[in-house]
Formats: sequence, C-alpha cells, structure tokens
Amino acid sequence: MTSRLLISVLSLVVVACTTETPPPPNIIYMLADDLGYGELGSYGQTKIRTPNLDALATEGVRFTQHYSGSPVCAPSRGTLMTGLHTGHGQIRDNFEVGGYPDPDELGQMPLDSGTYTLGRMLQDAGYVTAAIGKWGLGGRGTIGEPHHQGFDYFFGYLDQQLAHNYYPTHLWRNGERVELDNEYFHPHQRFAGDDPNDPGAYAAYQGNEYSLDVMADDALRFLDEHRDVPFFLYLPFAVPHLALQVPDSSLVEYEGAFDEEPYLGDRSYLPHPRPLSAYAGMITRMDAHIGRILERLDELGLAENTIVMFSSDNGATYTGGVDASYFDSSAGLRGLKGSVYEGGVRVPLIARWPGRIAANTTSEHPSAFWDLMPTLADVVGVSAPPGLDGVSFLPALLGSPVQVEHEAMYWEYHGLWNGAQAVRMGDWKGVRLGGHDDPDASIELYDLRLDIAETTDVSADHPDVVARIRQVMQARTESSFPGWNFAR
Repeated sequence: MTSRLLISVLSLVVVACTTETPPPPNIIYMLADDLGYGELGSYGQTKIRTPNLDALATEGVRFTQHYSGSPVCAPSRGTLMTGLHTGHGQIRDNFEVGGYPDPDELGQMPLDSGTYTLGRMLQDAGYVTAAIGKWGLGGRGTIGEPHHQGFDYFFGYLDQQLAHNYYPTHLWRNGERVELDNEYFHPHQRFAGDDPNDPGAYAAYQGNEYSLDVMADDALRFLDEHRDVPFFLYLPFAVPHLALQVPDSSLVEYEGAFDEEPYLGDRSYLPHPRPLSAYAGMITRMDAHIGRILERLDELGLAENTIVMFSSDNGATYTGGVDASYFDSSAGLRGLKGSVYEGGVRVPLIARWPGRIAANTTSEHPSAFWDLMPTLADVVGVSAPPGLDGVSFLPALLGSPVQVEHEAMYWEYHGLWNGAQAVRMGDWKGVRLGGHDDPDASIELYDLRLDIAETTDVSADHPDVVARIRQVMQARTESSFPGWNFAR
C-alpha cells in the first residue's frame, strides 16, 4: 500500500471514529384547554395578547386545518395518546368516576391496562417522557395514571373536575399527593358577597398558589434536569378552561381594556368581578409561561434540536362567564366546545423545529390529533404501531408537497345533541345529530371550500357524497359502554 493510500485510509478511519450520530430531537408538545381557533394573534385575535405564541408561529409553521380529537376534553386527549379516533378508541366522552369535593376526587374513566400510548412509544424509542398539566385519562390509584401509561414522570391534575379550580389544595406527582398553600373551596358557586362591584369581595375564590405557575416552574425544572438526554415533554395546560381565576398581576395587564360587568357565577363555575379581563389574562399568562420555556431552551442550548408544538384540545367554551362572541373565539367558524361543527373541533397547531421546519410558513394540510402518534414516530425514526387511524404529517411539517391525505376524518360525541357524528372527506363535511335514538337521522352536508361557516346544507344536491359519508359513520366500532353507541 502506497503512503498516499495509507494516509487516505487512515483519514477515513479518523473521520468515521470522530463523526457522531446527531442526537434525536427533543419533543415538547403543549396543549391548551378550550382555547378557540381564533384566540391567538397569529390566528387573527386582536383583543387577547399572545406575543410568545405569535413569535413561535413566525419561527415555524402554522396549520390552518388542524382538528382536535373531540369537542370535549377526555376523548380528545384519548385520541392524542392512542392514535385512534373516537369511533375506534376507548374513551368517547367525558365519564366522571367521582365528584368535585376533594374527598370525591376519583377522576375520569381510565385508559385500559396495556394501552400502547404515545408516551410508551417514545419510551421504547429511548426517550425520557414527562407529562405536566391536566391528564383526565385515569384518576388516583387506577391503571390510567400517567406513570402506568408510558410516562416516566407526571405532575399536575389527574382529575379534570379538580382542574375547575386553579387554586386547588393539591396536585399529584407520580401517584403521590402534593399539597399546595390553598384552602379548599367548592369550584361551583354563586357570588356570596354584599357588593358585586367590590373586587375584595371575590377573595374567597382565590388562593396563594396558582396551579399554572406551579406546573410551569416544574416544567422548567424538568428541562434543567434532562438537558443531556432525549426527552418528550407533554404540557397539557389547564387554561383557559374555567373557572375564571387568575392572579391580580395578570388582571393589571388588561386594566381599562374592556367595558365589562361582574359575572356572579352559577352552579357551573365561580364568579369574577372582571370576566373579560380574567379570560384574556389567563391566556396571556399561559403565553408568558410558554415564553419562559422557549427562553430556557435557548439558555440550555436545546432550541436547535427541539421540535416544539402547540395546540388546543377543542373549541372555546360557551359558559361560566366566558364571552366567546366578544372575542370572536371561533374566528367565524360555527359552534363552540361540545359541537362537532368546525368551531368545536378545528384548533390551532403551531410547530417549530429550527433548520427543519421553514420559518413563517402556513400549511393547509387537514390533520387531526390521532395523526400525532405516527408523525412523532417518523420524527424519531421508529415504526408506528399497526392499526392506527392517524397519518403522519411530517412531510407537511417539513414543507414537502408529497403528503399522504386522509380519505376521511371521523368524530363522534355523546354528551350533547342526543349523539353527534361528523366526517370530513376532502372539502366535504357531514354532520349527523340525534343518532342515539334515530337510526335514520339525517346527515347535513357542507362544502367547506365555499362555506367554512357551515351555513348552507347541500345534502339534497349531493346524495352520492352523503351516502359515502354515511358509510364512514357506520364503519365505527361499537363501544363497550352502551351510552356511547348509536341506534341501528
């Protein structure tokens, strides 16, 4: 071997020995609670300030046709965790096991033992997994708790009903109760003071430790402690879901911004002297914590190798002192939380991955929560489990024109409308209400290309499309819970 050839071979050996495989990307997925499609500045909001999320959209991609898994909390989160839509998944509605007072806190129907969740898939891929926020897929002492469902670490609310109060007496950490410096009060009551215009009369509905702040601090701690390993951090924030509660420092940000009257509460949620300011303040405070998380990624040198995503579990709420009309929370879409029309299930999706996702871009690719599992499987280079309803939208994230589209997307919901189903097929949207009792309930049909607000039912003009949508609706599997099925 000549000296020149020997030098070349040795050079290749040195390069091979010193070139490191790029580390897998960290993943942060943030989920707001009942945030409407139009409640971020990057989606057209003008009254509520969300500067950090707007900046995130400028630095990444904004999806305009992304959908939650359901119009309410637990089933939506179930689709996110399992990659199955509500026609195939276990959790198809909120199912409360306990009540609101602390001693009755038992959570919601738990995920079955052996469920292969998003968390477990990423554990198998070598990730440290954490969930910090609101869970809602199994209460204390059940197999549904996060640390039994693929998460190495959990801190937050197990019970969605406990999350109706942002000043709870406790949260949960890996099955252990963590006390907070707050006194117990019932989260559903009317104003009990003498003067509803006296801000001090509402002190009984606050505490010392605001849960959003406590959990955001814990998320920063998690980042600090796991900076050297690949991690998946799931942050299901509990805001802006009611009750209307926020520290005074967030109310000050909206001093004089709105002409508002006190909300005196009811059996659903707590009163507040400035309901518009409280609602806006809650969203802005969440945005500020997101800013802290993004800043910490920069400080730790992790931003370049971290994919950050943000969405909402369903549309904006319609009760408890929230004025969705005033804020144009649905951005002109029909319906709110609890509705399978667009305003109940179309939600924001923002994603940033420096160097991989092009900045300041928009995607019109229709996608849904059950797509997240196969998408993240592609991101980390593993195979998604078989039988999922989801389709990876990694090509759309990366701006590729080669993106597999859904033949149809399906939703069902059982808490209102005497049973509701919806199908999106291309630009067609079918909605069927009343199916619990009526096997012949009609299907409304809307052309979203021309009628995004779903105002004109064109089913009579397109019986062939209606027939195809009915076939998709009938392809659902029966639930083992009788109340989650339709008449035949």
